[in-house]
Amino acid sequence: MVMVGYCIDQKDEARLLSLKPKDSKLLSPKQREALYDKLLKVAKSHKTVILPPQQIDDALNSEESNLNWLEADTTALIINELRPDRVIIDSPSNNIRKYQAYLAAKLDYLPEILAEHKADTNYPIVSAASIIAKVTRDREIEKLKKKLGINFGSGYVSDPATKDFLEKNYLDYPAIFRKTWDPYRRLAQKKNQKKLDEY
Repeated sequence: MVMVGYCIDQKDEARLLSLKPKDSKLLSPKQREALYDKLLKVAKSHKTVILPPQQIDDALNSEESNLNWLEADTTALIINELRPDRVIIDSPSNNIRKYQAYLAAKLDYLPEILAEHKADTNYPIVSAASIIAKVTRDREIEKLKKKLGINFGSGYVSDPATKDFLEKNYLDYPAIFRKTWDPYRRLAQKKNQKKLDEY
């Protein structure tokens, strides 16, 4: 998972709007790549954090944490480093008030915080962050494909190439898969069931 903080000076808002950033999911890979460098040129500062599979598994297997709190902890780390006066967050939690309170408690200063669902659709600055995160994620996938020497597609289970790679290789490359990912977990359970059936 890739998370990005993206800051601009207020005076550069018109420059950002002129690039017409949208939620990264609404853009093609080519469109995202075309915007990536332009968005970075407008930024006053930015920070990218790549969360590896093991860290996500640890959060999902913890009694004290979950994926939402992991995202909040990472968001707090980004905010504390960039120190913007105002923060707009695409909240992963349905309980926005609770999420916002948890996040605020993790900060070492108190900016103005606005958290809401679909912020990456409603606010161009959050769209910009989502584009940078998606391009970074796609580039990491390409690096991994080169390293393994296998074209496993997009890395999303909706992609037949990714699904095929997972089914054939989930035990061969344990470090690259989240063990809490449903498709991975189903395959592991099926294998364990087969072993039990052999007795």
